[in-house]
Amino acid sequence: MTPPSSPPLSIIIIGAGFAGLTAAIECHRKGLTNLVLFEKSPSLSPLGDIISFGQNSSRIFTNWGNLPDLLSPIIHKADQVHFHDSSGRFVTTQSFKEEHLAWGERINGHRGEIHSLVYSHALSLGIPIRLGVTVTKYFETPSHAGVVTSSGEAHTADLVIAAEGVRSKARTLILGEEDHPLPSGYAVFRSWFPTPPSFFSSPLTSHLVSRGDTHNAWIGTDVHFIAASIKNGKEISWVCTHVDTSDISESWQFPGSKPAALSLLQNWDPVVKELVKATPEERLFDYKLVFRDPLPTFVSPEGRTILVGDAAHPFLPTSIQGASQAMEDGVVLAVCLDRIKGDGTKVKEAVRVWEGLRYERVHRVQKTGVRTREQWHKADWDVIWKEPEVLHLKREGWILDFDSERDAEERYERVREGLVKEGRL
Repeated sequence: MTPPSSPPLSIIIIGAGFAGLTAAIECHRKGLTNLVLFEKSPSLSPLGDIISFGQNSSRIFTNWGNLPDLLSPIIHKADQVHFHDSSGRFVTTQSFKEEHLAWGERINGHRGEIHSLVYSHALSLGIPIRLGVTVTKYFETPSHAGVVTSSGEAHTADLVIAAEGVRSKARTLILGEEDHPLPSGYAVFRSWFPTPPSFFSSPLTSHLVSRGDTHNAWIGTDVHFIAASIKNGKEISWVCTHVDTSDISESWQFPGSKPAALSLLQNWDPVVKELVKATPEERLFDYKLVFRDPLPTFVSPEGRTILVGDAAHPFLPTSIQGASQAMEDGVVLAVCLDRIKGDGTKVKEAVRVWEGLRYERVHRVQKTGVRTREQWHKADWDVIWKEPEVLHLKREGWILDFDSERDAEERYERVREGLVKEGRL
C-alpha cells in the first residue's frame, strides 16, 4: 500500500459482499486503483438463496464488461407474480412488463451464483482481494485510518471502507460506543434446491415448474410465503417470513426445521406444504431478522472511516432493496472520491458529501420494507377481495428509475456547498 496521504489515494475495503465489491469495482472504474479488499472468509462458496436487484442497481451491472451476458442464463425470467390467500385461493396478478420497458430489467437469482460472477469480475480487473483476514479493530488519526487484523498486523490508508455487515466493528469507532443488533420480531425460513422430478407431473406442483419460470406469493396473518422457479423450472427457491421472538444476541442464522415450518403452515395451501416437504433438510435455513436504530452518521469523527451497505443501514427483505442500496453506496462513493482527484488530504470532503447524498435516501427506502410487511401481514381481507391490487408491491420510480452515478455527479457541488455553509467542512 502507498503510505497514507501521499498520491495516489489509498483505500482499504473490509468485506467482499456486494457493498465491498461494488465499492472496489467502481473505484477502479474511476482510476482509483491503489486499494486492497480484506474478507474474513477463507473461501467464497456459492451459498445462499434468492436475491433481488431493482433497476436502480441492475443498471450498475451494465458498466461491468460482459457481466450482464454472464448473468442472463442464471437469473429468474418471470415478469409477474401471482398472489393467493393462505388457503390457495387466487387473488391477483402483478405484472412487471411495463416497468421493464420503462426502467429496464430487474435481476433476481441465486445470491451465491451472482456474487461469484461479481467476485470474478473484480479479480479480472486486478483488484487485490485477500481472503481469510479478520479485522479485530479500527482506528484513525486526522491523517489516516487503519485496521488491525487477528494476526496482529496493522494496515493504514487514506480511507477505510467498512462493508462487513451489520456487526461491523467499525460501528464502535463511528458511534463512540458498542451497539448490538435488535430482534425485529420476525424470522425467515429460506431454501433453494433442484426441482424434484415428481414436481413436473404432480397436479399440485406442475404449474410451478412446467411452463418456464414462475413467481407465486401466499399471504396469511403475520406470515407470507413466496416461491419462485428458476432456470426454466429446474430449480426452486422459497422464503417464508413469520413472527419470531428468538434471542439473537449471539447468532441469527440457524439450520431450518421442516417440522417447524410445516407446523407454522399446517392450515395452508397444499401446494405450499408440498414445497416445504420436498425441501432437502440441509438446504433449509432459519434467519432471524435483525434491525438497527438509524445511525446519526455513517462517517467517523476524523472522516477517515465510513460504513456502507448493511454495516450502515440493514434492510428488511420486504424492501427488496438491501443489495441495491449497498451497490448505490459504492457507486456514489467512487464518484465523490473521483471529484477530489484522488487527493488524500480531501477525503473528509468526499465522504461528507457522500453521506449527504446517501443518508436521506437510504433511510427513506428502508421504511418501505416495514410498509410492505405490514401491508401483507396485517391485510384486511374484506378490503382485498374488493380491491385485490392492495397486495401489489409498490414499485416507485423514485427508487427504481434512479441513476445513482448521474445523481451524484449532478448534486455533488450543491451538497458540498451546503456542508460548507453549515460549518461541517
